[in-house]
Amino acid sequence: MSEPKVQIKNLYKIFGRRPADMVQHIENGMSKPELLDAHGHVLGLNNNNLDIPARGIQVIMGLSGSGKSTLIRHINRLIEPTAGQMIVDGEDVLQMSEATLRDFRRFKASMVFQKFALMPHHTVIENVRYGVDIQGVAAPEAADRAQYWLERVGLKGFEQHYPAQLSGGMQQRVGLARALATDAEILLMDEAFSALDPLIRTDMQNVLLDLQEELHKTIIFITHDLDEALRIGDNIAILRDGKMVQSGNPQDIVLHPADDYVTDFIQDINRARVLQVGTAMTPAKKPCDGPKIPHDTIIEQALQTCVDSHVETATVTKDGKTVGSITMDQMVRAIARPEAVSADDANYR
Repeated sequence: MSEPKVQIKNLYKIFGRRPADMVQHIENGMSKPELLDAHGHVLGLNNNNLDIPARGIQVIMGLSGSGKSTLIRHINRLIEPTAGQMIVDGEDVLQMSEATLRDFRRFKASMVFQKFALMPHHTVIENVRYGVDIQGVAAPEAADRAQYWLERVGLKGFEQHYPAQLSGGMQQRVGLARALATDAEILLMDEAFSALDPLIRTDMQNVLLDLQEELHKTIIFITHDLDEALRIGDNIAILRDGKMVQSGNPQDIVLHPADDYVTDFIQDINRARVLQVGTAMTPAKKPCDGPKIPHDTIIEQALQTCVDSHVETATVTKDGKTVGSITMDQMVRAIARPEAVSADDANYR
C-alpha cells in the first residue's frame, strides 16, 4: 500500500496568549468550553490524525465552529499549529523554510476559497493567469494555460469580463480555473460551493467530479453539508469541537456511525442515493436469472434496474465476476432501516 499523500499527525491549534501551555489541559481531558471558561483560550483543533491518500477527494466536514476551515489552512500553513505535524509527500510543511513554503504554495498546493477571492480590478483571464504568472511561467504559455482552463470550466467568451459582471457560480468557476491552471497536485477547497444557490452548487459539483475523473488530483474539500460530502467524497472525516470523531468512506459513515453526534448528522439523508448494493447483498458465486449489477451501484439505481427488468432479484458483480445476489426486498430494507446494515448481518439476510 502506498504512503498517504498528506498525513496529519497529533495536530493541535489553540488560540490565545499562551497556547502551548494549554495543550496539557486538553490532553488531560479539558473540554473546549472548559478551556475558554478557565483559561480564556479557544480550542481550534484537538489532537487530529488523518491519512489522506493521493488522487482522491477527501472531505472534511462539521458544523460551524468545528475546526474544519482551521484544519485545511494548516496544510499550506496559512495558520501555524500549536503542536503536531503536517506531512506532504514525506516532508513536514510546518518545518519548511520560508522559501520552500513559498514554492510549496506556488507549485504543489492551490486553494479555492469560499468567497471566490478574485481580484475585482483584473479581468477574468487575468485572474486565471495570476497563479501561473507568479510561478514564473513565460507569458505565451501562461496565456495558453489560462485560456485552456477557462474553457474547461465553461467560461469561453468571458475572458475580458470583470468579476463583478459574473454570477456567483461563474465567479467560482474562475476560482477553480485559476487553481487548476497552476497544475498543482493538491487542491484545497474551503467551502468552495457553500455560497452558491442549490442548483448552481449541484452544477459546480458536477464540474468538479467530471474534472477529477480525468485529472485525479488530491482534493481536500471542506463542507458543512452532508449531502455534498456523500456525493463527492471518496473519504469523509467529521469534526466536532475541533476533534475528529469519525473518518471513513461514505458507506462506513452511513452504515456504522461512531456516536450519537454522527447518527444525528446522517439521520435525514436519502440512504438510497448513498448505499451501494454490495453492502446489502447475499454473497454468492453463481449468477441468478436477473440482471447483472456492479457491486458499487447505488441502491436507487439498482432498484430502478430491477423495476425496468420486471424482476425481484439481481446478480451482483465485481470486476465482471459474480460476487452475490440481491433482492428488491433486501434493498428496501437497507434504505429503510435506521440501524447499520452490513453484508455479514445474518439476521438481516
